[in-house]
Amino acid sequence: MAETMTRDQRLVLWIAVLASFVSFLDGTVVNVALPAIADELGGGLTTQQWVVDAYLVTLGALILVAGSLSDVFGRIRVIVVGLIGFGVTSVAIALAPTAEFLIVTRALQGVAGALLVPSSLALITANFRGPAQARAIGIWTAATTVALIAGPVLGGLSVDFLSWRLVFLINVVPIGVTLWLLAVLRQRDVRRPGAAVDWIGALLCTIGLGGAVFGLIEGQRLGWGSPLIVTTLVVGVLAFAGFIVRQALARDPMMPLSLFRVRNFWTGNVATAFIYAAIALNGLVVVVYLQEGAGLSATVAGLASLPVTILMILLSSRIGALAGKWGPRLFMTTGPLVMAVAAALLLTVNADFDYWWQVLPSMVVFGLGLAITVAPLTAAILGAIDPSRSGIASAINNAVARVAGLIAIAMLAVIVGGALDLRGFHQAAIVTAVLMAIGGIVSFLGIRNPPKETADAPPVVEKSEDI
Repeated sequence: MAETMTRDQRLVLWIAVLASFVSFLDGTVVNVALPAIADELGGGLTTQQWVVDAYLVTLGALILVAGSLSDVFGRIRVIVVGLIGFGVTSVAIALAPTAEFLIVTRALQGVAGALLVPSSLALITANFRGPAQARAIGIWTAATTVALIAGPVLGGLSVDFLSWRLVFLINVVPIGVTLWLLAVLRQRDVRRPGAAVDWIGALLCTIGLGGAVFGLIEGQRLGWGSPLIVTTLVVGVLAFAGFIVRQALARDPMMPLSLFRVRNFWTGNVATAFIYAAIALNGLVVVVYLQEGAGLSATVAGLASLPVTILMILLSSRIGALAGKWGPRLFMTTGPLVMAVAAALLLTVNADFDYWWQVLPSMVVFGLGLAITVAPLTAAILGAIDPSRSGIASAINNAVARVAGLIAIAMLAVIVGGALDLRGFHQAAIVTAVLMAIGGIVSFLGIRNPPKETADAPPVVEKSEDI
């Protein structure tokens, strides 16, 4: 790596990795702490849902507008603001006196997190070209995967031996290092002339997601016929419909609808919605049930999914190479179906709990399916779009994945029947398996393998009328 990169490129790559690591780490570390948070601050399952979804609402709503902010104010400035905001809100969450205060600060943390991932990738694409860019993105992906290992383990250790509050302070060190590297870089920021931020679109998207999520989470408690629930659901649906209309009419839309005329792009995003909803549901349910239902410590619960991450690290690059050779369709079909089998294996969990025979087989099969799926899915979606629009295409796909997880977590109480007991755990496993199976079927029916490339021919990119 050092031989092929300049000093500035190495710094840029480290900055991009660490900035994204902060956001990814927070997504994996918080699940382990949910039972301890609910025990101390109260609120039960509803508090646990909101701790996760308050972050995802603002993150999912604003991750698209972050690209526009980078164009208007500069990528480096946006990353700096995101890092400082993430650090400040992390400290505020660690000091939270009530569940309500924690949920509000989690929402503010989601705003900061939305600035980090798209801007980090944009920083890479601005400083690398050709094969070097693909390699840099590959290194970024592999390095940020470490967060999947570090999050549950560090979170579990903090909860068991110190306090759940320290879970949210883990981010402070990588934030400080990243800010220092940005100061060392001294790179001149780049802004796109004439770029504008679609604030109306961002507001409509936030109201749409917020209204829908509030209704789905609180509907179980207040009753689905409650005027408050009906009103928030209707407002949410109407606002999100307004967001879609706005994207069709805006001069600089956050989500260019023309991209969805590309078959592999729209099909891949539909598959992403089902697959990542299942991943979010499975990740939350397993780690919480292992603590509250099976009685495992937070540390052991965090380690329980370690086989998934290990298989991801070992197999992802190899699967990506095979998908490049054979096309993504086979992998995008097979991987989710394998994960559906893994979710079904969790039905073997019973009152006489045994991790090694009841949970570990599911984790191994799930890790295999996830490794088969992720790289081909990303390649199919971004490979279908002209490279000049890969940034917004990546942001859209990231937003789809986050929003899908947000909705799955919002419906958790409905899925498990109000309580995450053994029966609720089995119901969540069934829903996870169904969502994964649908993702595989969508991929089989919709994804098309790109034409074989000759040694000298450039890749063939499927285009819409406006691309």
